[in-house]
Amino acid sequence: MGNKVKVTALGERELVITREFDAPRRLVFAAHTEPELVRRWLLGPDGWTMTVCDIDLRVGGRFRYVWKRDGNGEEMGMGGDYREIKAPERIVNTEKFDQCWYAGEAVGTLVLTERDGRTTVTQTMLYESGQARDTVLASPMESGLSAGYDRLDRVLAAETA
Repeated sequence: MGNKVKVTALGERELVITREFDAPRRLVFAAHTEPELVRRWLLGPDGWTMTVCDIDLRVGGRFRYVWKRDGNGEEMGMGGDYREIKAPERIVNTEKFDQCWYAGEAVGTLVLTERDGRTTVTQTMLYESGQARDTVLASPMESGLSAGYDRLDRVLAAETA
């Protein structure tokens, strides 16, 4: 697996996304839950900035992200609620984009496992339909994830230096 994003379709409605990071789990968890760290890497492709990063990390709490494309000012937003939190190893949340990238809401399960100081992130996304899953799979999602996770590598390296 290494430091490359792997996206696998599972069943009719799921995607499983895995990626390893050369950092301890507690730091990778913080990078997914603390706004000052999230803003530094969760940007997708180059040319986007995160203008809103609100995280109320508790069961029943909500998150809200808004990105803005440099140059043309296009905005993209998403949010959801937290259903389960077991720091620093598991988060279950819903997600729904403001724009209709895919139909309905998805449920994401983030699992972080650590071995020898390296952390594997496994994100399982369950979509409302197979069509929604396939729409996401056909989008440039994987390249956006790769760019974001490569940026996360640099953030984690800076935080452990």
